[in-house]
This record gives sequence, structure tokens and C-alpha cells, in this order.
Amino acid sequence: MHFEWSDDQNELFEGALAFARKQLPSDASGGEAFRAAFRQLGEFGALGLCIDASLGGMGLDSLTAARTVEVLGEGCPDLGLLFSAAAHLFACVVPIAEHASDELAQRVVPKLCAGEWIGANAITEAEAGSDVGKLATRARLDGDDYVLNGSKSYVTNGPVADLFLVYATVNPAHGFMGVTGFVVERDRPGLTVGERFETMGLDSSPIGSIYLDDCRIPAANRVGDEGSGSKIFAESMHYERTGLLAAWVGAMERGLERAIEHARERKQFRRPIGKFQAVSHKIVDMKMRLESARLLLYRACWARDRGEQATIEVALAKLAISEAAVQNALDAIQVFGGAGYMKEMGIEQALRDAVPTTIFSGTSEIQRDLIAKGLGL
Repeated sequence: MHFEWSDDQNELFEGALAFARKQLPSDASGGEAFRAAFRQLGEFGALGLCIDASLGGMGLDSLTAARTVEVLGEGCPDLGLLFSAAAHLFACVVPIAEHASDELAQRVVPKLCAGEWIGANAITEAEAGSDVGKLATRARLDGDDYVLNGSKSYVTNGPVADLFLVYATVNPAHGFMGVTGFVVERDRPGLTVGERFETMGLDSSPIGSIYLDDCRIPAANRVGDEGSGSKIFAESMHYERTGLLAAWVGAMERGLERAIEHARERKQFRRPIGKFQAVSHKIVDMKMRLESARLLLYRACWARDRGEQATIEVALAKLAISEAAVQNALDAIQVFGGAGYMKEMGIEQALRDAVPTTIFSGTSEIQRDLIAKGLGL
């Protein structure tokens, strides 16, 4: 493995960092602010990083795309915005671009890449969180249309999305082999969008439920063959567990730099607190977790770019980043002391934004199960 960036890659990363620092808002909460930030991300190319240029994307490989998301996370403190953008790309746009018909992909993907439309992945249900084979949402073929019935919960971007990638069961007897993906536009009769949830962190990211009541869509809106939904979703999770989580690698870099700066400047007992071993060792541990997570991320992306399934590598990267993000945020609060507990400093926000990483895109427990299975246990 050689992670030596080319001049073109370095130019992209430097541009992404400058863009995140100078153009993206520190807080994109609110309808128009969120949409405006999405359009900015689309204009930069961040909403189509790994999408083919023929569909309006940049055509990047997994490693380059993840590194770009990483520097966006380093430069932009609003992880809610970046979480929504990455979920839009990796869990919605990528599956459509790779598996929908050419006509459907050409109709919707360029708008999604440009930020003209906001996309959402709708698979999770109240009674089927991690069990894709237990989806209660049904899709029935009726002539040239499919009719969808059911509900989805925890839909990232749901309250504001223009387009949903909905997974439904066509044949319940087939379990996970009966799941199929469908593009459902927001204005389809029978689709109702619920109110936004109040969440612990990721404040800018709008999350909610959607409801499908005899929602009729043309058969041409099916993504892939009938029964291919579980495989398509699993592939998108590989993208999401690397590309999306990369934002937290960048955020940890930013948090580490702030902790180092504070430890150098803050004085107690007539010397910088960084001179106390209890503080300096805590910061060293933050650095170690960050670099370990980053290397696991790069290795997983490198393996995917080589055409490997990389299930263990992806799960290890997701698990390492999630748990490092939580612990590094806790350590940063401790380094800052009382100031770290105050919202105005922006240190405690990192913890609230880190906790959900152990839940979304497959919980830490699911990642451990995947790794254990890969080890033959």
C-alpha cells in the first residue's frame, strides 16, 4: 500500500479544505441555510465525488473520495451538514448511479450531484433496524406501476428530501432476497413526510419518518432487478462506512489541533498544562487513536479500489473511527476542563456529534459481528 498523493490529488484536497473553511457555514441549521449549503457542496463537486462524470460527478476512486470528505470534515465544524451530504451521496446517489436504468440515472443523478435535489436513503424501520430481511414495507406490481405501503424511520434528510431511495419487500417469502429498491419522488401521491426529529447531535441534519400509503410509482423507478435490494444496500453501506465516516477523521484532526493549542496556552501552577504528564499523555492517546483510525480507513478504501470485497477492512475502519471519535471527544473535554463543558467553546459539540457514529451505518455491535464472522467465529 502506498498512500502517496499525486499533485492533482493534493490540489483537490487543498481546495476542499479551503472551500470548507471559507465557504461552508459553521451552522447550516434551518431550511434555506441547509439548501444553500447543499448547493455550495454540489457546485464544488462534493455531492458527486465517486459518481461518473457522465452523470455529473467527479469520478474519484474510493480512497480519493474518502480523503476529500476527510478534509471537508477538518475544515467545516458543522458535521450535521457533512453527515447529510455524505448520506445523500453514498447511500442514495451511488446506488442509483450504479444500479438504476440509464434513463432513470440520467434523469435524477445529475440533479442530485449538483445539489439541486436532496436525496435520502429510506430503509430503516421501527421494527427492523439492522435486520434487512424483516422489512414490513411492501411493494406490489400493478400493471406498469409498483404500489408501495409502509413506513420508514430515522431517514436522514427525510424532512427536506426531494427524492427517496426506498427499500421494500416484493416477496416476503424470500426474506432479504425479496427486498427491492425504488426511487420515490417527494411529490408522489401517497407519500407523506413526517416532522423532523429532535436529536442529541448533528444539529443541522434533518432526520424523520416517511409514510407510504398506496404510493404508486412507475416500474421504471425500480433500482436494479427485483430481489437485488439487499445486495445493493450492502454495497452502499461499504461506501458509507468509509466515505461518510471519513468526515470524523477530519473532525478528530481539528479537535486534536485545538487540544494541543489549548494545552500550550493554558497555564496552571505557572506552567502550560501540556507540561503535565496527565494532560500530555491524554493528547498522545488522541493522536494515536486518530492515526490508527485513519490508516484503517485508507486500507479499507485501498482494498475496495483493488476490487476486493473488504468486509472486514470496512467494518474495522468504521468501528475504529466511531469509537475513537467518542473517546477523543471525551478527552478533549477533559483537556479543556470547565471550558470544554460550555457550549460556547464548541468542544462538547464534538461528543454529541460523535455518539451517533456508533449507531448509524450499522452499530458498533454489528461491525464486531461482521468482523467475527470474517474471522470464522
